[in-house]
Amino acid sequence: MTENILYYGDNLDGLRRYVKDESVALIYLDPPFNTSQNYKALFREQNGSRSAARIETFEDSWRWDRAAASACQEIADSSGRVGEVMQALRLSIGQNNLLAYLAMMTPRLLELKRVLKPTGAIYLHCDPAVSHYLKMLMDAVFGPLNYRNEIIWKRAQTKSRVKGRLSKAHDVILLYVKSRRARFERQYRKHDPEYVKKFYRFIEPGTGRRYMLDNLAHPNKNQPDLTYEFPPGSGVVRVWRWTKERMTKAWEEGRVVIPEKGKVARYVRYLDEMPGIPVTDIWDDLEPLKGSERESLGYPTQKPEALLERIIKLSSHEGDLILDPFCGCGTAIAVAERLKRKWIGIDITQLAITLLKNRLYHASGDEAKYKIIGEPTSLAEAQALMRQDPFQFQWWALGLVSAWPVGSKEDLENGPHGRLDFHDDPRGRKKQIVFWVKAGPISVSHVQDLKELIEQTKAEIGVLMTLQEPAQPLRSEAAEAGYYESPWGKHTRLQILSISDLLKGKRVDCPPAHYVSVTHKKTPKAKIKDKEQLELL
Repeated sequence: MTENILYYGDNLDGLRRYVKDESVALIYLDPPFNTSQNYKALFREQNGSRSAARIETFEDSWRWDRAAASACQEIADSSGRVGEVMQALRLSIGQNNLLAYLAMMTPRLLELKRVLKPTGAIYLHCDPAVSHYLKMLMDAVFGPLNYRNEIIWKRAQTKSRVKGRLSKAHDVILLYVKSRRARFERQYRKHDPEYVKKFYRFIEPGTGRRYMLDNLAHPNKNQPDLTYEFPPGSGVVRVWRWTKERMTKAWEEGRVVIPEKGKVARYVRYLDEMPGIPVTDIWDDLEPLKGSERESLGYPTQKPEALLERIIKLSSHEGDLILDPFCGCGTAIAVAERLKRKWIGIDITQLAITLLKNRLYHASGDEAKYKIIGEPTSLAEAQALMRQDPFQFQWWALGLVSAWPVGSKEDLENGPHGRLDFHDDPRGRKKQIVFWVKAGPISVSHVQDLKELIEQTKAEIGVLMTLQEPAQPLRSEAAEAGYYESPWGKHTRLQILSISDLLKGKRVDCPPAHYVSVTHKKTPKAKIKDKEQLELL
């Protein structure tokens, strides 16, 4: 069975290098919407209130520059429908930021078509502002005959008053398939309570099952083979929907009854035997996430699990491979894991990878098995990541100890950068570990600064994570901070952990309790039956 993969890096590179031709049963992607907004993750403080610190996750904007122009020209020069559509778009909308966005999406859509099985489907989640342009590209890549639906997801109950136009309240999800052989499993939504009350108004004594008495008369009166007396000897002759044999069998089973004397036979239809209302292309029954819900991670653009569950059930079976090339905080991956699908998640920020790893752990514990590609596994690779992007390095380092980031790009030189909560007294308060990641040269003054930080944040333990190996004077200075005592013994109050030591398996010295992040709410434990979007480089 295909191994689950979590890939850190550009999804175009990840698709080309690690995803085989026609291996994926279902693709869900929620790419940047080109809304020109800076999204920041807003995490929760220990008391449940919103944190004053925001972490910039990605900038959802694209700029027309030399690289975008080169990419657009390369696509436009290619033969076939994709090149023709790109040429038409360039002529119609001009060379601007929107065209840069579409030029970014096009090669990725081509790769997604390559990896999709003939029986597979792709769900492209997008904003109405760009959905019509993306639909043109999808027609060119997958073919207009493989278009299935434009799904409207009502994502907001807006009360805002917008001048000059109606308030926005929906997203668009474009559904395309690879071929006519595509798998589709119809889904149903629950009956409206008022409908149930009106039509399923009978309750069976003893079982409490709701039922209705359904009509058994045939609409076509010219059916000699279905015209007979029923029940026998009643004198009631009708043109029935069923044959006499089937009617008699249902009568014996108690599924056909005479409700009142003088009335005709009716069929007993139980509510719990009905699948519900077939899902259409208007999805107004799936509520968007609210910050107060347990499922919410405080991540911008996070989608509800119910939305992904519907999509995954519509177009896949257990054991199928699901792909999300813009996985963000990993809702599609988490739901795929819960529904016993295999999965591949790709994202270009280390924050998303760290969020997803912790989300999988909190939901499934050690049962979630997957391979990570693209993260540093050696000191040299860690140093390379630091040179490429210090902020990504900071997120990655915190992920080594399962800490959650709390700083912004402006806080690279100041702490804390990450935090963890722990419990060593079931009746006591949560206690805190603060982390400071230092990639450059370190000195005794940094240890002294961390001491002050421990006091300011009233933390029990502070950890200085260093890219360089700490000299003995630093360790001596740290030792003077003393110990924190728990029921499990003494723990060094100020700890220095080098990246080299962490890569070798060394961990924070603290009570062996389950960590609960102070920077986002822990996701609910997954219940398994039978036993979101970041900027590209």
